[in-house]
Amino acid sequence: MTGQVKIFDTTLRDGEQSPGCSMNMQEKLEVARRLELLRADVIEAGFAASSPGDFASVSAVAAAVKSCVVASLARCCRGDIDAAYAAIKGAAAPRIHVFIATSPVHMEYKLRMPPEKVLEQAAEMVRYAKSLCPDVEFSCEDATRSDPAFLAKIVRAAIASGANVINIPDTVGYTTPPEMRALIEQLRSEVPECEGIELSVHCHNDLGMATANTLAGILGGARQVECTINGLGERAGNAPMEEVVMAIKTRPEVYNVHTGIDTTQIYRASKAVYGIIGRTVSLNKPIVGTNAFAHEAGIHQHGVLANRSTYEIMTPESIGIPSNQIVLGKHSGRHAFEEKLSSMGFALSQEETERAFTEFKELCDKKKDITDRDIEFLVWNLTPAGSSGGYSLKGFSVHTGSNEAATAVITLEKDGVVTEDVALGNGPVDAAYKAVDKIVNPPGFQFENYVIQSVSEGKDSLGEVITTLRHDGKTFSGKGLSTDVIEASILSYIYALNRLLEYARSREEK
Repeated sequence: MTGQVKIFDTTLRDGEQSPGCSMNMQEKLEVARRLELLRADVIEAGFAASSPGDFASVSAVAAAVKSCVVASLARCCRGDIDAAYAAIKGAAAPRIHVFIATSPVHMEYKLRMPPEKVLEQAAEMVRYAKSLCPDVEFSCEDATRSDPAFLAKIVRAAIASGANVINIPDTVGYTTPPEMRALIEQLRSEVPECEGIELSVHCHNDLGMATANTLAGILGGARQVECTINGLGERAGNAPMEEVVMAIKTRPEVYNVHTGIDTTQIYRASKAVYGIIGRTVSLNKPIVGTNAFAHEAGIHQHGVLANRSTYEIMTPESIGIPSNQIVLGKHSGRHAFEEKLSSMGFALSQEETERAFTEFKELCDKKKDITDRDIEFLVWNLTPAGSSGGYSLKGFSVHTGSNEAATAVITLEKDGVVTEDVALGNGPVDAAYKAVDKIVNPPGFQFENYVIQSVSEGKDSLGEVITTLRHDGKTFSGKGLSTDVIEASILSYIYALNRLLEYARSREEK
């Protein structure tokens, strides 16, 4: 079979549900912009009924996105469907995505409903969703552990009620590639009505087979796949979009389909998402990992030098990994800088562009050679430490030596009030963090992670620091960027504390 496989991206819904991966409104809009640049077919913006915050973010994404379908998830109940439609009705192409569990274990212990009632409710709610919105997707939660006969019956009822997309999720990552392919083929055989609609698969990675199962679903006849950037998602995550898309592109003779994804935007989208959630990519992550195109073994290096195809089945350029040629310098003007941002796919507001240019000029005074990668990380780290009325760093001084305790003097500003304090510590970072604590006086938390890495080459490289804190069962990540790793560390800590304090304030207001 030939044709296009549509990419349904659920980074903003299933991906954001992953512990430690929550995003604020502006961060969700940035991810949506990245997905639009990727040319994703569908963006699942969230679960509108789950909270006022989710409703607002779904509505904002629906208003901002112009070239993709925007979907909101809803349970098979009128309240959820009403909220979903209210949030996405302003989209250029809205979709209501309704779901209900269909496996015996889910129906008995979670829904506490007999199969006949589940079937009736699914049909009724699909009809209701269709009365509001012409584009309705229906998902059979835990489909791969459902009775095949019941699954066929409920799929037939959903199509008859108006669903134009049917999704078959492997909700707990239970199935295998041969089983997934056979399930899709069986549905297409037993429910002839499937030929008039789009069949979709949504695979989780609990057994490490999400990508393989997704590709097997395509071989079985699925023409929509649901995935996330970097494989974010519940538990072990979802099928990573970059893996699925590049497998299709690299092995066209096997899958005999294509996607509409602009693969040259993959790397930047991946890095943007990792930066937003305060995580770093693993060395051996397929497609976008640090070592994905690295060759250390002598025989590999010799082969790549002779012909890259000896050990590279795709090129770095095909996913948009930039070369590190010098692009701009201290004498570059605002116009050249804005042109560069545009060519790199960044769509910044006037205020953001002004901030980025100011920080670019400051970077030029600290770093001799400015590369594409430097500019990317500068833009990805634009969010000021003092956002949302929080604290911002006004200055710092650190003194340390091999035979003495480190001393840090920190100056912060909040709401126009400047405060300074000093602390001793076991090293410069510890001293700086203690001085920040004396000013901020944060609620109790635990340090979960502190990561420092270079983002480009050279001894004057930018250093990125990611600090992750845990409070009230939730994680709060902050990131800092500077040629001075102490400054980057302080910035990342302040940003993480600001997010923690914002959450604490919201809890008090409730």
